[in-house]
Amino acid sequence: MASYDVIVTNVRVVRHDRPEPETADLGILDGRIAAIRPGLDPAEARTVVDGGGKLAFPGAVDAHQHWGIYNPLAVDTETESRACAQGGVTSALTYMRTGQYYLNKGGPYAEVFPEVLANSQDRSYVDYAFHLAPMQRGHIDEIPSLVSEHGVTSFKVFMFYGSHGLHGRSADQNSFLMIPEGERYDYAHFEFVMRGIQAAREQFPDLADEISLSLHCETAEIMSAYTKMVEEEGTLTGLAAYSASRPPHSEGLAVSIASYLAHETGLPTINLLHLSSAKAMDAALRMAEAFPHIDFRREVTIGHLLADITTASGIGGKVNPPLRPREDVEALWGHLLDGKVDWVVSDHACCRDEQKFGDPRDDVFLAKSGFGGAEYLLPGLISEGSRRGLSYGDVARLLSWNPAQRFGLRTKGAIAEGFDADIVLVDPDTSWTVRAADSESTQEYTPFEGFELTAKVTDTFLRGRRVLEDGKVVGDPAGRYLARPVTA
Repeated sequence: MASYDVIVTNVRVVRHDRPEPETADLGILDGRIAAIRPGLDPAEARTVVDGGGKLAFPGAVDAHQHWGIYNPLAVDTETESRACAQGGVTSALTYMRTGQYYLNKGGPYAEVFPEVLANSQDRSYVDYAFHLAPMQRGHIDEIPSLVSEHGVTSFKVFMFYGSHGLHGRSADQNSFLMIPEGERYDYAHFEFVMRGIQAAREQFPDLADEISLSLHCETAEIMSAYTKMVEEEGTLTGLAAYSASRPPHSEGLAVSIASYLAHETGLPTINLLHLSSAKAMDAALRMAEAFPHIDFRREVTIGHLLADITTASGIGGKVNPPLRPREDVEALWGHLLDGKVDWVVSDHACCRDEQKFGDPRDDVFLAKSGFGGAEYLLPGLISEGSRRGLSYGDVARLLSWNPAQRFGLRTKGAIAEGFDADIVLVDPDTSWTVRAADSESTQEYTPFEGFELTAKVTDTFLRGRRVLEDGKVVGDPAGRYLARPVTA
């Protein structure tokens, strides 16, 4: 009788807690890693995969995606999870809220979230979970039931939504947010969201460290004023104009406000999302010094690490917060290499060509915000990180271990016995050119078009089942909803 379902032979195993990989074979049984050592007997397995000396990374836990924001959720779940497999992502945590976009409805999560689960069920090629945004007062009351009944332990605040639109200036936010008449999405609401999450941490003490709030930190009033200035002056165009219209100090101010509110409400588990600039990182680090009792986690996207306002391929690179000038990219890398960044994400939001661009097509203020990128997450970080001295172990920590630990995915994030056999084989010596046409995403463009990467994902295993083989998605969707905490 076979001891293993699968043995992956001759790989260099990458772990988050050591800088250099180790040559070994991987034995997989019942979807879990059962053995890690050289010389496993191939006769002991039903299936043997020759790893060919490639690197074996733990599957990436991409903690920031947006399935269903511009396309139907059921469609995005299938197509964009295929892009995940291409990029070595085996667990996708995707944001969801009520209001326009996504399901285009308001109301309680008791009604909305079951629809979210139904739309995504049996369609994903990778495992997935949802962060939810309490958009109205009643959602705060639902936090305990979301934790206990649905395994949702992470929540979000969009700090600029109260008086600024998703893509630019807006004068009608209540209709956009679909919140009840008389309610406001403002700093007071953010405070009460924090108090509600802290109350849930106290109600579920065994989960307290895994119940957290993530914040998109930009300041609406600053952005509205600067957007008007940039448009009226008319000297900047494209991504440079959009970056100037949402200036970095807007991020820094919002980080400071969010941090003080966390201090005021006693909520210690705060995630600062997609910090895009030197000023945003400076504010985040200052707040960590000012409030050492708060367990801040700092997130950066692969887009903000790879592209800037001049190297991105056109205004398809419009995103919130914006891509920045090169000096901000270099500042982010400096902090990342200094250990000040906790995880790297894709912020994947598939926005197809006919939705993305306005008329005229080159007007950045008429374009939609967001783009895909999960398919470039692991190869992109390895390629650029290796050039800068980032170890493979650090890549595994930033993409897998750290987000898995924060968000209650206790069987994810590491190649270790007893963990899910989420394994990604990477050839670190293959140069290739990014072409949107080669992506499994339905997005027809990418701001990374023409970028040269030096590492390539060849095979992705989800709980021991191969979902990407020789660079091609294979089989049927086998991803599962991850009700958290995920335990053995």
